[in-house]
Amino acid sequence: MIKVGRFAPDLQLTDTSGAAIRLHDFRGKSHVLIYFMRHTGCPMCNRHVKRLAVNAADYAAHGTTIVVAVPDDPDTATRWAARTQLPFAVAMATEGTPHAAIGLARKVFGSMQESGTVLVDRTGVVRYRNIATLPSGGYSHRAVMDAITVVAGELEDK
Repeated sequence: MIKVGRFAPDLQLTDTSGAAIRLHDFRGKSHVLIYFMRHTGCPMCNRHVKRLAVNAADYAAHGTTIVVAVPDDPDTATRWAARTQLPFAVAMATEGTPHAAIGLARKVFGSMQESGTVLVDRTGVVRYRNIATLPSGGYSHRAVMDAITVVAGELEDK
């Protein structure tokens, strides 16, 4: 399981255009906020993604790149990304699911995929992690912005 205060694993993803996304590629460049959807058909996850899109400029102003990770197959993810026209990358794992790669399980007898939000700072350290079995708890704009503010202050002091 991914832990706050530790270096993030080099999560290797592929976006819906086929381009590779690796967490290590963001080191020294930007923070990365990854929102892990339960699946592209989840109504609550879609609300969270719309909120991310509304607040995308806020995150960019704080040097943060957004990536939405989906466990769906490439065709489903690509169709969903085309429909939603998001201002950030939609990505899948190159093998398995991005969720499994960081320890997000399927709970309740395997029927409920955990969702969540992870913030990795530009040095590669996990600074915020919020994992939820119920999709309503998978994302909080205020909590993420609070974490980004703390990170910005700490990195400026160095």
